Amino acid sequence: MNYRHGYHAGNFADVVKHVALVAILLHLRKKDAAFAVIDSHAGRGIYDLAGAEAAKTGEAQTGIARLAGLSGDLPEALSTYLSLVKETGNNSYPGSPLITAKLLRPQDRLTAIEKHPEEFAALAQLLAPYRNSVAEQADGYARAIKLLPPPSRRGAVLMDPPFESPDEFSALAQAVREATRKFASGVFLVWYPIKSQADADAFVGEVLAGGIAKAMVLDTRVAAPGAKLGRAGLLVVNPPYGFGAQMRDVARLVAPCLGGDIATAWIAGSE
Repeated sequence: MNYRHGYHAGNFADVVKHVALVAILLHLRKKDAAFAVIDSHAGRGIYDLAGAEAAKTGEAQTGIARLAGLSGDLPEALSTYLSLVKETGNNSYPGSPLITAKLLRPQDRLTAIEKHPEEFAALAQLLAPYRNSVAEQADGYARAIKLLPPPSRRGAVLMDPPFESPDEFSALAQAVREATRKFASGVFLVWYPIKSQADADAFVGEVLAGGIAKAMVLDTRVAAPGAKLGRAGLLVVNPPYGFGAQMRDVARLVAPCLGGDIATAWIAGSE
């Protein structure tokens, strides 16, 4: 997979991942107490769906573009997500740091980490107007772990690495285990591509071996011609009460639009 997320922005995996992120953020906002969000591989934060990178793959056309007809009485997380996409403007798609920044309250904080120099420069410029959001140029795993636990002791951590390295699964599993050890009460959203069931199972098993008591997986499959990615997982550690039911409601509406299937499964604990 290409490091630049512009090639994949707004695809089926982004849709599911970002609706789940919105659901988590809306839950955290229910209490007045402040919370922190750490985005370990934030990217540039906004993407041009009419640009050369998006046009080369066309992945947004089989992702977010297919949700254009959804309306009416939608689940709150889905409705909020679609509103945020619309607010971003025609032919633009918001990445996770922009989605998060727009949903924070004055007392909440976002640290968005990006290593790639050009992506970081764009991210820093994007987040500059948001006083409680900061962009940092650093190694995503190391910096995210160092920032834990946040002073508020409430929050979420998103880990969405580019999967360029052949040992990314191992590095990600190790990072998740260390991060959850330091911030046991935090909500973690961990994205990963599924090209091999064995690799995906081994990754999830390695994470769970760290002693995690509550976790679920969202497994999304779509038709993917050629070498395009057609399946992705989202591991959610410590999902809040009601999250599974919310995502099942979302899946019933979104999966037919994407022409695929979104399965939810508890792999540790239950709701």
